[in-house]
Amino acid sequence: MTRYSPVEKVEADVAALAALSRGDLAERWRTRFGHEPPKGCGRTFLELAESYALQAVVFGPLKPSLWRQLEGEVQSSGKRRSGRKNKDVSHLTPGTRLVREWNGRTHHVDVIAGGFVWNGTRHRSLSAIAREITGVRWSGPRFFGL
Repeated sequence: MTRYSPVEKVEADVAALAALSRGDLAERWRTRFGHEPPKGCGRTFLELAESYALQAVVFGPLKPSLWRQLEGEVQSSGKRRSGRKNKDVSHLTPGTRLVREWNGRTHHVDVIAGGFVWNGTRHRSLSAIAREITGVRWSGPRFFGL
């Protein structure tokens, strides 16, 4: 019989989560927390939550100071974020220049107070600029990699 160290055991348990179905992961959530998983959460979230729980049993939970730091990050973002990237461009400071190459042509967009300047024309949104560049509807923040 092979005897595993606590670290090896956690590594093996976390690796084994990949083989579980979403239903199995949801059942582990129900057992651990006593209620259904959040509506709409995906398999990745359930796997990460169970992975954290397995590690916390062996290594202990996050320190309160780290929890406070993480909570501060959420508070400073102005809202709780989903798994999607934050598309809010209000954090861009005037004077910032965005650069994007599209179909062999480089496009420069300057951030100004209350909008953006592209090709000498002021625009209220990056999406409007992305639409003019591509000819189709496109998320401006996504187009410019934000």
